[in-house]
Amino acid sequence: VDARKGLLTQTRRHSYIVSLLGIRHVLLAVNKMDLVGYDQGVFDAIVAHYRELAGQLGIAHVTCIPLSALKGDNMLERSAATPWYSGPTLLGHLETVDVSRERRASGFRLPVQWVCRPNQDFRGFAGTVLAGPISVGDEVVVLPSSRRSRIKRIVTADGDLDRAIAGRPVTITLADEIDASRGDVLAAASDPPEVADQFATHLLWLGEQPLLPGRPYWLKIGARTVGASVTEIKHKVDVNTQEHLAAKHLELNEVAYCNLHLDQAIPFEAYADNRELGAFILIDRQTNATVAAGTLDFALRRAGNI
Repeated sequence: VDARKGLLTQTRRHSYIVSLLGIRHVLLAVNKMDLVGYDQGVFDAIVAHYRELAGQLGIAHVTCIPLSALKGDNMLERSAATPWYSGPTLLGHLETVDVSRERRASGFRLPVQWVCRPNQDFRGFAGTVLAGPISVGDEVVVLPSSRRSRIKRIVTADGDLDRAIAGRPVTITLADEIDASRGDVLAAASDPPEVADQFATHLLWLGEQPLLPGRPYWLKIGARTVGASVTEIKHKVDVNTQEHLAAKHLELNEVAYCNLHLDQAIPFEAYADNRELGAFILIDRQTNATVAAGTLDFALRRAGNI
């Protein structure tokens, strides 16, 4: 934030996007304090306005630092020009802040990145374990086909494992010959994610041309790409007031709550529960440009595996 100008629409828009993405730690850098005479009153007023905005958006942790990037004040070392400030420096805070987040407890999840077939005797599904753990012998389901099998081997570059945990890249082989492709999800049979083709979503429009409901796009979620169209814009959001406004289309940088229809069902989880299975982008079919980023909220009709 420029200390001379205070909170602008850009700051409010960025903060709204931050809250939409589930980020809960924000560093408010109030820059150019040298141009306002290092006035504590100016800094305190900006901090008060931003904390009010953060409270409206559900941003839990805000650290505010007065800076002069030009002169290095409070960048690496605390500045004598701001004796009224006793908090951390910019770099000191960035190096020590805890940004770990709790994951919702769920069963095994592994999106298939690559189907490995070096010879006719080996068929493995490679990817990174999103949630776990998983052990040899555990029953899994392949989504969206809902075919079931058991883990035969967990193969890694360092040899086979009996058990793998979240974050581990592995290649899984199954006891049965089941067809699975890049973009499919291997999941615990006892706790699988939902499968659906219609969703309520939060959408940030990034395209130069406006979003018009009904226009076809490509949707990319993880390693899977499917056809998609926005069927309805429920409302767009005024980033200054958080007010919900009626809209027939979306312009560049506008945020909206939309209904989305896909041409085939996909396995998913709400973004609040699983960022990897709940975040997507929209791609223009003619230019291949990314025109939107979004998060899945919930399925609009009964999921196929219930």
